[in-house]
Amino acid sequence: MSIHKRLLLVSALIFSAVYFLSSLVVYILPRNQILAQIDGDLYSLASELINNGSEVDADGIIRVPLPQDLATLETASTFLNIVNTQGEIVVQSSNLTGFDTLLDPESLGTQEVYRLVSHDDTQLRVLTVPFYDRGGQLMGYIQVARLLDNFEVFSRVLSRALLINMGAAFASLGVLYLLTSTLFRPLEDITTVARQITRADDLSRRVPHSSRTDEIGDLARAFNQTLERLERLFRSQQRFLADVSHELRTPLTSVRGNLDLMRRFGEYDEESMIVIQDEMERMSRLLGDLLLLARADTGGLPLRHEPVELDNVLFEVYRQISRIEKPVTVELIAVDQAIILGDEDRLKQLLLNLVDNAIKYTQPGGVVRLSLAKDSGWAQLVVSDTGIGIPDEDLPHIFERFYRVDKARSRAQGGSGLGLAIAKWVVQAHGGAIKVDSTVGVGTTFTVTLPIYQPPGRISSTNGQAAEVEIKTRPGLRGRALPGTLRRGQTPNETTSGRAG
Repeated sequence: MSIHKRLLLVSALIFSAVYFLSSLVVYILPRNQILAQIDGDLYSLASELINNGSEVDADGIIRVPLPQDLATLETASTFLNIVNTQGEIVVQSSNLTGFDTLLDPESLGTQEVYRLVSHDDTQLRVLTVPFYDRGGQLMGYIQVARLLDNFEVFSRVLSRALLINMGAAFASLGVLYLLTSTLFRPLEDITTVARQITRADDLSRRVPHSSRTDEIGDLARAFNQTLERLERLFRSQQRFLADVSHELRTPLTSVRGNLDLMRRFGEYDEESMIVIQDEMERMSRLLGDLLLLARADTGGLPLRHEPVELDNVLFEVYRQISRIEKPVTVELIAVDQAIILGDEDRLKQLLLNLVDNAIKYTQPGGVVRLSLAKDSGWAQLVVSDTGIGIPDEDLPHIFERFYRVDKARSRAQGGSGLGLAIAKWVVQAHGGAIKVDSTVGVGTTFTVTLPIYQPPGRISSTNGQAAEVEIKTRPGLRGRALPGTLRRGQTPNETTSGRAG
């Protein structure tokens, strides 16, 4: 059963129960109160008659003295009969002249009896009270009655009002059905479009009603955002599979071709072996990067969390890059001391990937600059180059796996398109952020922001003054002047820069 029908059914049940109970109270309570008031008046009248003194003379005639105001009972709605033990009327109010029947012939007993009695079209409320002499001998019965015409009119009006209310209740249920149908129609539209998307495997479609400002609009927007993310992930997966297939097919084709060539000529070819070795190394790097990202995605890649001197890591990377012959200049323009909590090997891999990427996309004679600074509890690591730059339309995608701005050039340089994806994962795993600014033909700047680790650098001494805690560094790194680096205490203008190598 749909939510619409369930809501309508529950509303109808609750509404019906409340209407039935309220109608029962409204119908029964006034009737009981009116009858109770009438019964009280009749009982008072009968009590007054009995208390005035009643007796039976020697001839068996019942004598009941009536007060002057009750002798005639001129009020047309009240009636009186006094009946002997044989059921004969001995006293009758004047407004019953010509009425020879007992007001209530069925209630002549030993108990007081209230009954509703109908005479023709007239409804009476009759009280029958037996009365006794002083010796306890039954003398007869007093029957007093009240005309209930007004009470019956009230009952009929009340019944009609309840019927009208019942009709209004059913009309309200009809209006509720129409309103709930309109309310749930957007949900039905969303469900229909969602089923169509599933059947057609078309993640580019979006559900309607996303412009609404209520809960249904929030649901539609959340669903569309989910579809957008699924579409992006699905396309990324398709591109990922295609790129992996192509990346693996290219070195395998080269290896197979060179092996076939050597087999055909039947001799060892040094040049072919070099090509095979290069392609195998490239394929090994690709598979290693893929395995790293796969383990990172599944949470199976362990990451150490220990204090790391980021400036020392930067010096190590710079020294490693300086030993490689390259057509560009790598400069270390400013280095500040910064300790972060993380994995030193992964941070080194992050820096190597960024520097390697900057070198690849910088023309011969260009410059790659490295710097490290601190700002409000954050370490800012900057890698900038004077390379070819990145077009604006490619900037949102450069951290995607296998995405290349210049695919032919990247592949020719041995790139797999996974370096920046790994760099982004390392930064996010350390609780930081990475951003890129680039201008085509001018250069590109990668800025990595990482939270600085705050060790207990100050502890209280015995005399109440602060004492510094010494942070030990590895020998041979702190204070060394590497080519193109900034010495401790130097200003940027005093750096010795030059082509590394």
